[in-house]
Amino acid sequence: MELPDFSLTLIQGFLICLARVAAMFAAIPVFSGGQIPPQLKLGVAVMFAMITYPVVKDFIPVGQITPLELGLIIVSEVILGLLVGFLAQLVFLAAEFAGALIGYQMGFAAANIFDPTTQAQVALISQFQSVFAILLFLSLNVHHLFLEAIVASFEMLPPASLSLSGGAIPMVVEVANHSFVLSIRLVAPILALLLLSTLTLGIMSRVFPQLNVFMISFPLNIGVSFIVMGLTIGIVASLLQNEFASLPERFLRLFNLMT
Repeated sequence: MELPDFSLTLIQGFLICLARVAAMFAAIPVFSGGQIPPQLKLGVAVMFAMITYPVVKDFIPVGQITPLELGLIIVSEVILGLLVGFLAQLVFLAAEFAGALIGYQMGFAAANIFDPTTQAQVALISQFQSVFAILLFLSLNVHHLFLEAIVASFEMLPPASLSLSGGAIPMVVEVANHSFVLSIRLVAPILALLLLSTLTLGIMSRVFPQLNVFMISFPLNIGVSFIVMGLTIGIVASLLQNEFASLPERFLRLFNLMT
């Protein structure tokens, strides 16, 4: 068995491929969490870069590249990988924001737990929504999509051809706005019933002044919220599934806008 010829061109091409793959793996959901050791992340990224490079090496520029040009290409590859991962992260951010709104309205504003993914304190319901989105993400095999996106990105957007002067950044802002609307859609049924519950308690407090509305509102809001969350869990799963299904179209659109 002959060992491959580790020429300068081969090393430069592999570094360019590794930059895009590693940046994408550093930003995609689940894998980008803080619970995974950095050494494991780097090892997996190098392994996938070694698998991907023979497939995409024809799309990587060959020839003598100066260190400055190589550095600029690597920076552009990192930007592309981070943008692809960020588009997927927006779905999870919408789910977490919806959970934070629910928790605040139902009286769990002070009930925070440690989230190993973000290495920060998050609301209890927000963590539930995040874990639910992650399980749905894995059960639908959406993580396989990123392996396909790596190869497709080299075909549609070869290294050294990245351009941010088009509509890429406005497209990312548009998707971010859509994610905010998605979070409102996820939380709308619960917020509507909590508003109705608060309105009812306000009317009762006016009719019965001796009624301790403050003590009644806590268990009532918590009970109503959990009941509605249980009844609408299928709707939430359907909305998130639609968002995951739209990721391939968003990736292709991003690649086209960055050419």
